[in-house]
Amino acid sequence: MRAAIVQSNYIPWKGYFDLIAGVDVFVLYDDAQYTRRDWRNRNRIKTAQGAQWLTVPVQVTGKYLQPVREVVVSDPGWAETHWRTLVHHYSKAAGFKQLGPALEALYRDVADKQRLSDINHHLLAGIGKLLGISTPLRWSSELELTGDRSERLLNMCRQLGATTYVSGPMARDYLDERLFQDAGIAVEWADYSGYPEYRQLHPPFDHHVSIVDLLLNEGTEARKFLKHA
Repeated sequence: MRAAIVQSNYIPWKGYFDLIAGVDVFVLYDDAQYTRRDWRNRNRIKTAQGAQWLTVPVQVTGKYLQPVREVVVSDPGWAETHWRTLVHHYSKAAGFKQLGPALEALYRDVADKQRLSDINHHLLAGIGKLLGISTPLRWSSELELTGDRSERLLNMCRQLGATTYVSGPMARDYLDERLFQDAGIAVEWADYSGYPEYRQLHPPFDHHVSIVDLLLNEGTEARKFLKHA
């Protein structure tokens, strides 16, 4: 059984969804400390003027050690603003008529949610469904969290019954693979190279933007541009 354990991100790029699609269970590690100016509450879209950030405003002042699961929204109007921005920049994209209404519905659904984790979870699950991804999303809070960084990940894998832990490449800097090997759990590293280009509305092409760029440009064909199609 293959497992991945990653903090929830806001409308993340296609590589994040490829990681979800390539495992049997995906754990949202929102017991981890919230990191500012990171991917938890923001992502990039493509516009005629270049890449633009969409950021969910959250309360962080004086809360530097709070876990992701405790982060709450500071402006209740953010969802409507983000959707208007997407309409402005993508209404002429080839896939907008196909998937625009579904994305709009997802934004309506999260507009009243207070916790960033709940917002991210709902969008991840909803976008995953649009992509035909059926991997279940679980919370790290469902598991017993013990040990240091690598040990904690290993212990979560054990509780999940995982035989393979699939990790993003950034974790190479800290993950102790020996611990996993000693426990009989294989470690695999996600490969984010070699993605094909799609019909991106605003050139030059940029792979490192939110999944909504792929969805609104390619519509129901979007899954073909992931590795785990």
